[in-house]
Amino acid sequence: MAKFVLIGSGLAGGLLAAYLGRRGYDVDLYERRADPREGNIVGGRSINLAVSTRGIHALEQIGIADEVLQHAIPMRGRMIHDKSGDLHFAPYDVDPKKCINSIGRAALNTTVIEAAQRYPNVRVHFNHRCTNVDLNEAVAHFETETGQSTGKPDTVIGVDGAFSAVRQSMQMQIDGFEYDESYLAHGYKELTIPPAPDGSWRMEKNALHIWPRKSFMMIALPNPDGSFTCTLFWEFEGPRSFATTKTDDAVRRFFDEEFPDAVPLMPMLVEDFRQNPTGSLVTIRCAPWYYRDKVALVGDAAHAVVPFYGQGMNAAFEDCVVLDECLEKFPDNREHAFAEYFVRRKENTDALADLAVDNFIEMRDKTASRTFRAKKKLDHLLEGLLPGIYLPLYTMVTFTRLPYSEAARRARLQDRMVYAGLIFLSLIVIAVLLLRLIAH
Repeated sequence: MAKFVLIGSGLAGGLLAAYLGRRGYDVDLYERRADPREGNIVGGRSINLAVSTRGIHALEQIGIADEVLQHAIPMRGRMIHDKSGDLHFAPYDVDPKKCINSIGRAALNTTVIEAAQRYPNVRVHFNHRCTNVDLNEAVAHFETETGQSTGKPDTVIGVDGAFSAVRQSMQMQIDGFEYDESYLAHGYKELTIPPAPDGSWRMEKNALHIWPRKSFMMIALPNPDGSFTCTLFWEFEGPRSFATTKTDDAVRRFFDEEFPDAVPLMPMLVEDFRQNPTGSLVTIRCAPWYYRDKVALVGDAAHAVVPFYGQGMNAAFEDCVVLDECLEKFPDNREHAFAEYFVRRKENTDALADLAVDNFIEMRDKTASRTFRAKKKLDHLLEGLLPGIYLPLYTMVTFTRLPYSEAARRARLQDRMVYAGLIFLSLIVIAVLLLRLIAH
């Protein structure tokens, strides 16, 4: 059987190692950080994860979905926090059983690494930073605490995130390699709402909390220990921004004005704001995702998206499922397998990238508006009246495994039909009123 070297033992790296191990391949998984099971999780950068249908399916295939969901908290909808402190709950779906699941990165990462290590043909090496990959020879070069090392498999797979060393090697060595990165004008900062003294949650725990404020927003996701991981998404530059809010007083003033109901729940607000780094939000598109049968890219290394659809990890897990299917289809021709994987995934991850940016605008600008809430209610009404025929976009993306590009196309068609129907009804009402006026 072929030998694989995987670069990056994050969420998708650990899961892909398990898939390849199950298929009988010889797998070495390399990670630049220390073992996360030894408590070496970098704080302040998590943006809690939301596992939904696509991710759960990928975990089920390897037999660890139940194990993962033990660490998760179901969120049945969005809890919108107005500036006045009023709350509005908007369920994600007409079916109350359909929810997304909040989970911490550390718990999930540990579970997928341990799943991979159940296969005797999978080995994991921490504290190995990939410096570059020779594509023609499929040789990965590493820096370790004690010096240099190399891995020489049949194939190298980069599962090493948005700033992938494997992808950088492809950019340098493949003529005509396409690469595009675009940053939002917004950054993010992680904050915390700790548990109540008795260990309970200080807000509704089965919801994703959003404080939409037009050009920026804050969200909060529940954790099993009673805390919430909050993330402020705010402009880097501008009159009110990360750049202009430097003093403790300015931070307090901003939060008192914009998030008055959250401030009493955040005793470490100023310290968190000062100490936690400000992260950037990038969308990355590239092509191709493979080089002959020697190198391939999976997850954020191939298609990083901003986090506003909660699909980055779910899409990366779906990559693992599709790549596994392609390797099964072409067991003796990895280049064909990689080519089919690329064709099946590229259009869909491009569609997801657009959906994720659109959803940022929806979450920060529209969720507070009555019109938006009315449209959501109409979506759910039509879904109930036309089961299996009408599906809201969010439902298709989050609660089905319909390809992302197909979901986007179907949603556009549905919207055109709904708006045409509303215009038709309006014309009928106007015609009836005119006839009555004429009759009188």
